Amino acid sequence: MRVTIVVLLLVHYALSLNNGLVRTPPMGWLAWERYRCNTNCAQFPDDCIGEKLFMRMADRLVSDGWRDVGYEYVNIDDCWPSRERDANGRLVGNSTRFPSGIKALADYVHSKGLKLGIYSDCGKLTCGGYIASGGNEKIDAETFAAWGVDMLKYDGCYSNETSRKVNYPLMGAELNKTGRPIVYSCSWPAYEGGLPPKVNYTELNAICNLWRNYGDIQDSWDDVVDIMNWWGDNQDVLIPAAGPGGWNDPDMLIGGDYTLSLDQTKTQFGMWAMLAAPLFMSNDLSKLEPDIKTVLQNRDVIAVNQDVLGVQGRRFIKQDSIQVFSKPLDKGEFAVAAFSTRTDGTPHAIKFSLNDLKISGAKFYSLFDLFESKHLGKYSTAEELDIYVDPNGISMFRASPISVENIFVEEVFETII
Repeated sequence: MRVTIVVLLLVHYALSLNNGLVRTPPMGWLAWERYRCNTNCAQFPDDCIGEKLFMRMADRLVSDGWRDVGYEYVNIDDCWPSRERDANGRLVGNSTRFPSGIKALADYVHSKGLKLGIYSDCGKLTCGGYIASGGNEKIDAETFAAWGVDMLKYDGCYSNETSRKVNYPLMGAELNKTGRPIVYSCSWPAYEGGLPPKVNYTELNAICNLWRNYGDIQDSWDDVVDIMNWWGDNQDVLIPAAGPGGWNDPDMLIGGDYTLSLDQTKTQFGMWAMLAAPLFMSNDLSKLEPDIKTVLQNRDVIAVNQDVLGVQGRRFIKQDSIQVFSKPLDKGEFAVAAFSTRTDGTPHAIKFSLNDLKISGAKFYSLFDLFESKHLGKYSTAEELDIYVDPNGISMFRASPISVENIFVEEVFETII
């Protein structure tokens, strides 16, 4: 009987999301990786999980140009609530760290032309041990909507397989019922191993707007590589699941924290763009080096991520510790990225043709390097490219189709000149 009820709930709620949101991957800033559950405001008054931190990051998103290139969400993560619900059974923010209340914070964020995200959990407690929403989806969804929240990240600590099957769809339905457009980010597949048969991506796509497939990213290049490898190894499952309105989420961008080099930051950013991943930075925006900021605000790379087709890139080559991905774009264009995990201290060549990446639709393509901002020339799809990739680095370019007639006109013009 329990199984029958769960199945009926899934069928009903799977049809109820359809909220028309995030037709391209969402972009913004998220607290968790950089700030975790730092509630020590006495020692870290500017960096503890409280309204001052989120107001400060909202200010930075505007003043430093992040909003102008697409980063629009300011997302609270764990450890924000009071330890008790109020007299009406509603969640409230910690009164010491959020003295103005979450609605006032949402109003502040909205006044900056930004959106506010918040966090809860489908289990008995959040991962940090705070009050969660499992069993209270209706009242909590109504509370989030009344506050003016624009996104909910719904975690899965202190839950089990049965409760997740009920509570994840239920929260999606309750959010939808509020009438407020709230992006729904689910951690459900990460708690089920990320792969079928335990994860049904068709069902998930109808319930959630984005979903964490894998474990939490750490401030580690090894973690970035592990995630990229997992995405490539399981692409036949992941690619069909993603598209406008529903996105695989490999977790936060960590460039500007303590570990990644400039080249490693480029590689993570470029590959997250290729994977049509949500772009949520988790760093201290006030302390970013100019070179890191330039990377994370690269409009050409962001355009690959935000392409309207919403197709996740596919890995076609893996050899000599270099992997090559291709991603179809609107108007017959493609993005190509070759990244290296070599550590032998010198750029290494990888040879391939556009045909090897299943790029078709035209015989000739013009290539434009997205990080170096320079044209690489015109190539036929059969012509071999000789691409050099720095250790732990990336080479990324956009391939735009050009007609044979245009090639002929350009060659004649060049001859005359």
